[in-house]
Amino acid sequence: MPDVTREDIERLVQAHGRGPASLLPLLQAVQKVYNYLPEEALRLIPELTDIRAADVVGVATFYAGFRLRPAGLHDVKVCIGTACHVQGANEIYEAFKKTLGIPADEDTDADRLFTVRKVACLGCCMLAPAVQIDDITYGFLTPARAEEVLQDFLRQAAVGGGRTPRPGRGGAEARLCLCSSCAAAGAAKVAAAVREEIARYDLPAELKSVGCTGISFEAPLLEIEAGGQTYRYGRVRPENVRDILTRHLAPGGAVPPVRARLAALLERLYEGPYHEPVTRYLLDEGREDIRAYTGPQHARALADAGQAGPLDVDGYLARGGFASLEECRRHRDPEWVLHTLTAHGMRGRGGGGFPTASKWRAVREAPGADKVIVCNADEGDPGAFMDRMILESFPFRVIEGMAVAAWTVGANEGVFYIRSEYPLAVARVGEALRLCRERGLLDAGFNLRIYEGAGAFVCGEETALIASLEGRRGIPRLRPPYPSEHGLWGRPTLINNVETFANVPWLLHHPVQEEVGTAASRGTKVFALAGKVRRGGLIEVPMGMTLRRIVDEIGGGVPEGRALKAVQVGGPSGGCVPAALCDTPVDYEALTEIGAMMGSGGLVVLDDTDCMVDVARYFMAFTQLESCGKCTFCRVGTKRMLEILERLCAGEGREGDLEELEELGRMTRAGSLCGLGRTAPNPVLTTLRFFREEYAAHLDKRCPAGTCKALITYSINDQCIGCTRCAQRCPADAIEPRPYQQHEIDPEKCVRCDACRQACPVDAIEIT
Repeated sequence: MPDVTREDIERLVQAHGRGPASLLPLLQAVQKVYNYLPEEALRLIPELTDIRAADVVGVATFYAGFRLRPAGLHDVKVCIGTACHVQGANEIYEAFKKTLGIPADEDTDADRLFTVRKVACLGCCMLAPAVQIDDITYGFLTPARAEEVLQDFLRQAAVGGGRTPRPGRGGAEARLCLCSSCAAAGAAKVAAAVREEIARYDLPAELKSVGCTGISFEAPLLEIEAGGQTYRYGRVRPENVRDILTRHLAPGGAVPPVRARLAALLERLYEGPYHEPVTRYLLDEGREDIRAYTGPQHARALADAGQAGPLDVDGYLARGGFASLEECRRHRDPEWVLHTLTAHGMRGRGGGGFPTASKWRAVREAPGADKVIVCNADEGDPGAFMDRMILESFPFRVIEGMAVAAWTVGANEGVFYIRSEYPLAVARVGEALRLCRERGLLDAGFNLRIYEGAGAFVCGEETALIASLEGRRGIPRLRPPYPSEHGLWGRPTLINNVETFANVPWLLHHPVQEEVGTAASRGTKVFALAGKVRRGGLIEVPMGMTLRRIVDEIGGGVPEGRALKAVQVGGPSGGCVPAALCDTPVDYEALTEIGAMMGSGGLVVLDDTDCMVDVARYFMAFTQLESCGKCTFCRVGTKRMLEILERLCAGEGREGDLEELEELGRMTRAGSLCGLGRTAPNPVLTTLRFFREEYAAHLDKRCPAGTCKALITYSINDQCIGCTRCAQRCPADAIEPRPYQQHEIDPEKCVRCDACRQACPVDAIEIT
């Protein structure tokens, strides 16, 4: 660990600035150098800048992304977002700590090579459970894979990426998405194999990185365009690449298109740790599931998915990119933009659904010429990954939407506020901005920059986000005044989320007659579909489609043998909609009527193995941890609610607990300062409303779903064949290996991690 010197801190100050607004970037730079925030560095910052010592300490201790004690060389972030939680994220966390020999009260191994910590969400929900080590993400994890993942990471770190072969000769294209989630599914290794094979055989093709199709359940998805035909393969492994490329690019031309009746003959079976053992052709004529997934969708924010490269500015221009901005500049006035947004019925896609044109007009009409626009990409909702995938795949579309907004409201400054857990989004937006400036696509007087968050869910609230941009703790303030009147540094400020800005170019380029949706909720909505569903991914559907159609038709329903129990809509601010109400249309008003809300767009599917009391406890633990603590109702109310929920899950519930939960929920909702606090009780109140019998069972010390560890027991029945797999996987040594004999579980040692049941090949593990 390098020593802290005054000269080093001075260099960082010179690079990032001396004013209060530079505090977060400066602290992030210090942590990047030292892997934590040394006390010596924190003491030097006030001496070398105009920032008060109290602000330095206050900010360093407020944001979860900052660390005040030494860390390991590599950062292991275990996602505990909603989708990962219901898929066993806590067991994954414990497996990494056990593999590295980290004591229960520590988070770093003895060699200070790895620090293991939990994070709210990595935005890879369809690959749950997910883990990110530095900037490399792994998906579909099990506790047994912890050692394998660590070894794979160390191999990649040692290689450092290796040799990059020349891309090959043009002609055909091999298209592959390399967004964070596809990379976690193995796309980065497939890309390396494609480059290697093209170079080795001098194939007439080049590898093209494209925006994500959202078909995450088939990732990595490799598409070959050759000879006027397009061929798509799903769940590709590096060892499949040579055969795929030579099949289509070898001398003699490509093979004929795959026909449905021949598809079965072309399947390849293989074993692999990351994916189900099959590679399949994805042509629509042979794949009804792909048609079912894509057919009901209506792409706007996700238009051209799988075709254009994320940083291919020429490709974006060729497909009409920046045409809406140019139309505004040459032939229109701001009133035309506001009228068009109103005619389309555009409402903000960040959660509340406030009319977009009204917000823009308020900023435009606010006094003063010095105005700001902010893209809120602090996507902190567990179970949401819409903003991440849009920024990683379609950055030019969001930039164009922001440029139109700036032109409309008269802003000369713009800010991307992107959460630090999205390093690829930060990198791609930064490069896209550089290309836009280089091409002169943005107005010369419009300064658009990136600001990284530091891990605080509350910064998704507008006034807290502004406080963070000003270098302060992200604490909401009372409104009015609204940001449109008094925002960043006291200037009129427009704040919209990523999806809202991504919709703007389409809306200005298409007539109202092409509009879809309902009378009150028009247009489309992008959703992150994850959890206990067969086909997870990113989808964009017309408003008004029912939750049941989304889950059953697009998502393919829950896994075989399971039953749909509920859909968690809108993250911590949303609610749990039971299966009986899944015919509810997805629009702002209908969801609110049943106690949920649209939120930013997370849809986590729950089946009959999920405990609704545990789900409510999970969300309350999240909101209580993320509460800024400013107002009593949120700070104390969420804590008291969490205590009751933890008692229930531990089998220690008391008479009157359910009534007290309801009362606390109503008080917290009525008395909290900001929208995040007011909606925090929603998951609890909706589960109490629709699943009260499950709460009653917990009062009787029973968990009907078999999830709450304190209320269940693992045992082995007489179907056991003595294979010893359960004993090999048990992290607590609760099962003595006895080959060819029926095994037993020591209940005193059992930690109920479920590793034995997952390993058993004959379903001999029972949960009672």
